[in-house]
Amino acid sequence: MARRRLTPVQTPVRTPADAPPGAQPGAGLETKAFGLATQVSRAPIAQVAGEASATAALEALTDDMARARAEGRMVIGIPLRDVRADHLDRDRLPRADDEDMQALRESLRAHGQRTPIEVTPLTDGRYGLISGWRRLTALAALHEQTGDDRFASVRALVRTPETAGDAYVAMVEENEIRLGLSHYERARIVALSADRGVFESERAALRALFGNVSRAKRSKIGSFLAVYRALDAQLRFPHALGERLGLRLAKEISDDRAAARALRKALEQAAAETPEAEQRAIEQALTAPKAASQPDPAPETAPETVPGITVGAKRKGPAMQVTVTGPRVDAALHRAILDLVERWTR
Repeated sequence: MARRRLTPVQTPVRTPADAPPGAQPGAGLETKAFGLATQVSRAPIAQVAGEASATAALEALTDDMARARAEGRMVIGIPLRDVRADHLDRDRLPRADDEDMQALRESLRAHGQRTPIEVTPLTDGRYGLISGWRRLTALAALHEQTGDDRFASVRALVRTPETAGDAYVAMVEENEIRLGLSHYERARIVALSADRGVFESERAALRALFGNVSRAKRSKIGSFLAVYRALDAQLRFPHALGERLGLRLAKEISDDRAAARALRKALEQAAAETPEAEQRAIEQALTAPKAASQPDPAPETAPETVPGITVGAKRKGPAMQVTVTGPRVDAALHRAILDLVERWTR
């Protein structure tokens, strides 16, 4: 007798559409194998647990995103009109003929913005620019030229520096890493941040902003402070001032105050249209024969008085003696005078 092969008897699983009226979802679904019926059902607790797990995961993701944004790790899009580029005094000077800026605009046009800028939230709902001035400026120029909405906003990381000094340090460090500043630009931001009261003195600003550079480099930046103080109003292309010529200028100005006046006059007369022409004018002024220096006229010997402070001056041979006396003269005024003397003699 031939043997018959046993095969399972399959019964299609009944779907909810096949269920009788009034039946609960999932109820009465069964499969049969070898004549044995198995009831298939889903416990309500499993559904509840799954929904709770999904909710917890969503809440965790939301918390992570909020934390990432607060810590400056999330890139967000901000309309250009909502970013204040003048929030800080900029360390980099604008350059109309900058080939690097032109290359940046073409890169943004072709590939979009790849690197975010850094901003800090302001009380009026806008954002103050910390770093990324070149990218922001290039995007604004492209939007003005093309009207393309691609260039109407900027990608940014939101930072919350604890102090204004921290914001200045972040700006300088970002520019030093990406495209180094000139010595003049470095000296300029040192002077501006000290003048704004961000740092207590130029020396403190120099240490804070350029604490990671060598002492020799900091010394050169300090020398350029004299150039900035004496010639900023006359220089048209200060960013192009090289290290060697700038240090010569600083020495000349520091050794002879009359030299600063002569240099200012030479630059005004030259009215240079190019960096090269301006540097030629500086070279000519530095090598021109020097007229016999005339001593500064002696000041009035009668002391000048403001409420609580009397300032007197008199000449003693080639030197000048200045006295500051009065009930309002205190340690704070003494420090302020020392800081002024330090700036004056750089």
